[in-house]
Amino acid sequence: FIGRWYEIAVISTCPHFMLRKKGNPVIVALELKNATSESNFTMTASTFRNGSCEESTTNYSLTGTPGRFFHHVARFNADVDSFVVHTNYNKYAMILQLSTEKPSGNKTTIVKLYSRTVTVTPLVLDQFKTLVRQHGIKEDAIIINQHKGGCAPGGQMTEANTSPTGI
Repeated sequence: FIGRWYEIAVISTCPHFMLRKKGNPVIVALELKNATSESNFTMTASTFRNGSCEESTTNYSLTGTPGRFFHHVARFNADVDSFVVHTNYNKYAMILQLSTEKPSGNKTTIVKLYSRTVTVTPLVLDQFKTLVRQHGIKEDAIIINQHKGGCAPGGQMTEANTSPTGI
């Protein structure tokens, strides 16, 4: 699962998250790397925002369950469990994230579609929509990120030349 991925599509039960994503629906480049500890990895997300590349790094902890990992978001005091629901490792991955804010107990579900390239097939997108529906979220709110050029981890610019669905 380590390596380069692109966030192609996303949906969340959190209205604030969805509003923020709708304001900048661009493909996010992700680089997953093993950390010094075998039980951790880092994800560096690079996106083009306000005319420049922005990067953020999140430290994830592996759990005893394959395909499940954990991180904490200090800004919201939220614990996030992530699950790789479907993947073929070489082309796409569908991620389910369940977060709980403390002390309010507010729960949020996020479903993400990652690809090794900036495109996915219509079949993979349909499978993603099915997963979204299975988690009780309306698929018409899915944000399909656009590849308008952007950033790669390390701050380098990339050029846009394809649509996310390969159509």
